[in-house]
Amino acid sequence: MKKILLAVMAVAAISFTSCGNKTQQVEATDSTEVAINAEEEANAVIENLKAFVAAGDADQLAASLDQVKEKVGEFVVNDAEAAKTYVITVQKYLLENAEQVKAVAQQNVNAASAITLFMETEPEAMVSTLVESVNDKAEATKDAAAATAEATKDAAAEAVNKTVEDTKAAVNKQVEDAKAAANQKAEETKAAAKQKANEAVDNAAQNVKKGLGL
Repeated sequence: MKKILLAVMAVAAISFTSCGNKTQQVEATDSTEVAINAEEEANAVIENLKAFVAAGDADQLAASLDQVKEKVGEFVVNDAEAAKTYVITVQKYLLENAEQVKAVAQQNVNAASAITLFMETEPEAMVSTLVESVNDKAEATKDAAAATAEATKDAAAEAVNKTVEDTKAAVNKQVEDAKAAANQKAEETKAAAKQKANEAVDNAAQNVKKGLGL
């Protein structure tokens, strides 16, 4: 019995160690895949940069560099090292082709600014700067959305208030019109009654005169 118990414990220990090793292997594989993806993404964008530089297209160069900044922000969410790998790979291309890149970039203010940032900033600082830029843009977008929502809310409230005021004004007008009509009718009735009374008095006077032979 003792031997069987020892055997079971040994198998359990081996299984636990095996699971631990598998977890470490998965984590290492995931980290490696992220790093590889970062480098692959960088190489893909470098191909675009090469094409835009060759074509002398400063506008597209600026747009592509903006995409690089956004991609760094995406990588940072999962792995700061991947973001650093991405930046280093892109920087390497830009530095190795500095003259050609600068010649095209100087035709566009945004492109020139981005190139200066990429070429003169250390990778760690670059990552930090780009993440801050992405966060600022996200915050600005959030503020703009909030402002739009508030403006929409105000416009809706104004429309509702206007509808209420218009309805209230229409009701008041109906009431005033009804009062005016009632007053006019009362005046007409009063005038008719007065005229009828006057006619009755005149008729009575005429009858009295006739009775007197006048």
